Amino acid sequence: MANDKVSREFGTLLFTDADMQERLPKPTYKRLRDVIRHGKPLEIDIANEVAHAMKEWALEHGATHFTHWFQPLTGITSEKHDSFMTPQGNGTILMTFSGKELVQGEPDASSFPSGGLRATFEARGYTVWDPVSPTFIKDEVLCIPTAFISYTGEALDKRTPLLRSQLALERHAKRVLALFGQTPERIVTNIGPEQEYFLIREKDFEKRPDLILCGRTLFGCEPSKGQELDDHYFGAIRPTVNDFMKELDDELWKLGIPAKTKHNEVAPCQHELAPVFEQGSLAIDNNLLTMEKLKLLAPHHGLACLEHERPFDYVNGSGKHDNWSLAADGDNLLEPGDNPGKNLRFLVFLACLVAGVDTHADLLRMSIASAGNDHRLGANEAPPAIVSIFLGDALSAIVNDLMSGADVHKAKRTKMDLGVPTLPKVLRDNTDRNRTSPFAFTGNKFEFRMCGSQQNLSDPNVVLNTIVAEQCDRFATDLADVSESKFTEQALKWVIDSFKDHERIFFEGNGYSSKWEKIAEKRGLPHFRTTPDALPALIAPENIAFFETYGVLSENEAHARYVAKAEQYAKVLNIEAKTMSYMTRHMYLPALFKYSGKVAESVARKQEIGITSQAELDVTRKLTEGIDGIYAAVGELEAKNGHAATLRSKPQTQCEFYRDEVIPAMERLRKIVDEMELICGHDFWPVPSYNEMLFYV
Repeated sequence: MANDKVSREFGTLLFTDADMQERLPKPTYKRLRDVIRHGKPLEIDIANEVAHAMKEWALEHGATHFTHWFQPLTGITSEKHDSFMTPQGNGTILMTFSGKELVQGEPDASSFPSGGLRATFEARGYTVWDPVSPTFIKDEVLCIPTAFISYTGEALDKRTPLLRSQLALERHAKRVLALFGQTPERIVTNIGPEQEYFLIREKDFEKRPDLILCGRTLFGCEPSKGQELDDHYFGAIRPTVNDFMKELDDELWKLGIPAKTKHNEVAPCQHELAPVFEQGSLAIDNNLLTMEKLKLLAPHHGLACLEHERPFDYVNGSGKHDNWSLAADGDNLLEPGDNPGKNLRFLVFLACLVAGVDTHADLLRMSIASAGNDHRLGANEAPPAIVSIFLGDALSAIVNDLMSGADVHKAKRTKMDLGVPTLPKVLRDNTDRNRTSPFAFTGNKFEFRMCGSQQNLSDPNVVLNTIVAEQCDRFATDLADVSESKFTEQALKWVIDSFKDHERIFFEGNGYSSKWEKIAEKRGLPHFRTTPDALPALIAPENIAFFETYGVLSENEAHARYVAKAEQYAKVLNIEAKTMSYMTRHMYLPALFKYSGKVAESVARKQEIGITSQAELDVTRKLTEGIDGIYAAVGELEAKNGHAATLRSKPQTQCEFYRDEVIPAMERLRKIVDEMELICGHDFWPVPSYNEMLFYV
């Protein structure tokens, strides 16, 4: 049976806790659990025994190589494969794997983005095993999740600051719970990333250099049909897509990734996959694996997967909702319970999160800033670039009652009678959904909706974890000397004061409306419209001090990340500008020359026999004007992009020049080319159109 197959195959390529318990001596297993759960040092004798058990398990599952699997500042994963084979000198080999090979590797640190922390001649870097994330087998390679640091000990990756932020949050959340008389063994964040993506025919993808090189279409006129009929969202899944999704589920389940929900999204060819929540760093690892599998498996079905935030204009882009909650030994600290207004522990953690989001809205916005996400945010399909919090009617009423000093009423869930006896009555939730809110409470978690679809979620979760850690620290410090008899009163006062101090961050209305921008401005909420606006927040003195206080980033590491992000923004736009130039000169202009020549030839032949076609004359004139306009526009773009390259030593200036000069030049070129697409004959146009790509069935 199918369900037996799922349970039988789930996690077969994952070296699980059960595998460790089965294969390791009991004392070694216990010591390893102490390393994982309590942060105790990893001794080499333990590492050797674990390495041997891992190797034997991996060989049984067909693995021939191992790799340290890490996340450099590019945001994607990196790996170098080494075989288990060790020649013995007599023509034979042994398959070996030592504790040292498990625990530490040494890739070239100069070939990855470092934001200036490493020069080309300073090549040494280290990968270090993270035992919290289980190892797994991918394509006959044992993959060992690792951190990546420089020779001088600075973090060169996404994982290390994430782990530091989780430790900071756990440390201060435990202090809060201690005031409630609770002493949990572990406090972890739980994350559920909702991954959106597009699928198009692979043969269409291969004909579009912009999709191949940039992940998005740089040209393309508006399709005849978009998403206006609302007929794709939750619609019947196409057979080809369904086959792809089935294979994806199978592959993810083998890796122990709890893929749960799949459906069509709003835009044509857009889909979503959502997993069951997992511990923070593991959930991010699994999301990166999911993104990799999406791209690798799509060609098996004649498809190409697009993970860019805005692969097509005129229809919705793709995001990755970051569902975030906090749990103490499995007990969700953001669960309101039956009576949220009387649930003091819930209110304290809610107030901590509210205060953190308002205080550090600039860092949250910075954490999701990218060239791709700039196309999506505020585009009437995604949250605006202004950070606000949506609580829902019931919770908002409780917060307002607390702030006004009114009696807090218990929120009641009502049943809806649908008027059809055979249909059961529906229990209405206390919280509606507000899809326009960037940070929304959704029952027992918060959903951060500003994240881009191709983004590594480490950055936003580093910020989320650290801002909540700071507020937990503030609460625990403020109430440390309060007597037990006064604790409830003083804790509630602290909660109410926090809500009042940060009331401006609450917004229950339509985040897409222009009115909200004006309201937000009056409230003094920051509005960073673009990536160059948002990035400097990372190196603001108060934010550097904030990260240093909680041991998440040093000043050098913060500056390195700022430079790496700025360089990434500039490089993406440089590639896009050069791709536009290439496509214009090598594809669009030759096609228009050919087509206009055909039309002009037809005009001349007809005139020879005394026939004048006004339509053909008009088309010839428009084509000539368009060709001249394109030629001028591509020259302008190339000049501006060339100047941008001279600003490489000034990252902020270069980013702003791309935003203010290069992007408008790209838009002007696209506008003229797209106008010509509507005039040029279909058989002459060199690339598949939106109509062809978005509606391939």
